[in-house]
Amino acid sequence: MKRTIIFLLIVMGFVAPHAAASAQEVVVGTLFDHSGALQDWGPRHQNAAELAAKQMAAAGLNLKFVHQDSRTEAEAAKAAAEKLIAEDQVAAIIGSSSSGVIVPVAEAVTSPKNMLLISPGATSPYITNLPQDQDRDMLFRTCPSDTLQGVVLGKLAASLYKTASVVYVNNPYGQGLARQFQRSFVRHGGFVYTMIPHGEEVASTYVEPLRNAFGRMFATKPYRSGQSDVLCVISYPEHAKVFVKEAIDVYKCKHFLFTDGTKSEELAAAVGPEKLDGMLGTAPGVAVGEAFLKFDADYTAEFGEFPKSPFIANAYDAAAVIGLAAYAAKSQGLPLTAPNIRDQLRSVANPPGTFIGPGEFELAFKLLTAGKDINYEGASGTIDFDQNGDVLAPIEVWRFKAGKIVTYRMEYQIAEE
Repeated sequence: MKRTIIFLLIVMGFVAPHAAASAQEVVVGTLFDHSGALQDWGPRHQNAAELAAKQMAAAGLNLKFVHQDSRTEAEAAKAAAEKLIAEDQVAAIIGSSSSGVIVPVAEAVTSPKNMLLISPGATSPYITNLPQDQDRDMLFRTCPSDTLQGVVLGKLAASLYKTASVVYVNNPYGQGLARQFQRSFVRHGGFVYTMIPHGEEVASTYVEPLRNAFGRMFATKPYRSGQSDVLCVISYPEHAKVFVKEAIDVYKCKHFLFTDGTKSEELAAAVGPEKLDGMLGTAPGVAVGEAFLKFDADYTAEFGEFPKSPFIANAYDAAAVIGLAAYAAKSQGLPLTAPNIRDQLRSVANPPGTFIGPGEFELAFKLLTAGKDINYEGASGTIDFDQNGDVLAPIEVWRFKAGKIVTYRMEYQIAEE
């Protein structure tokens, strides 16, 4: 009997480290956008996060998600965030991809409650300097600011058109990108006729607001009459499905420029693929290298064809850095609290350290256990968080082709504006 007990203890001694690692659990909330104006994106972002969790579970860390629907609406998202913190006791929250959701959630809920919030797709420039309660540094994003996209969009517009009107969703995303586009377009010789805001709720018609762009032009030098050369669409898919069709059917608009918010093949299907054929847009891009190709293959194997919509890789990266940071905290004997996970984010994502790509979590965990540095190279590109929790990324210029979205070119260097 004694020999048997000693033998069992020896065996347990060999397996216990792995068993302990397997038992580690981090509860993470999500506020992905499953309904409302961004409902096309939510399921795809959730799939990406779940893929990261599945890969981490195989390596020894259980990311347990508690999913909530942001409804792409601030009040609903704030209530959901309150529940995730108070009832579900999450250690971090991922989502939404709407700046109009992220800003009020961070200001009213997560930052005051010292909760880590990472967005995969909220691109408003305002977020960079968003006031946080007691400067707690609890808001990050794995996508770049629209300060970059607006420069590229303005240059692109000026290379093709002399005049433009802008329709934008009246929230931090639309406001910030519209202003940056206007500055860049004018700086490069363009003229903006009018800026038309619309509400976050999807309306049944936008005919009257569009009249400002197409029905009556302002008698302002240097252009005194006629319509804008192009309508710049800074909005979300469910809005654009309505007003882009009306711009075509009612006002005979023939030229559009789109952004990340309207990078949607469903939009082309709703409007008519032939009516948008050749139209260009911009979006935060993905550096298509070994890391992205590995993620693409893994996502496709798990869920089927990789969708042509923004921030899927960024959602994966948000889950990945939370898991890596949590493991780093745990390996140092720290409780898995939001501040402790936050404190490890830059150490696992920024240089120096061994490069860790998508899915390479077993190697990452071994290095962290041994006290070694790692540098996560994301599916979406380099995830090096600056002092504001921002990252840099290339900007993609894309276009509609037979109802599909194809990359036209990538802008890797952005000139100072």
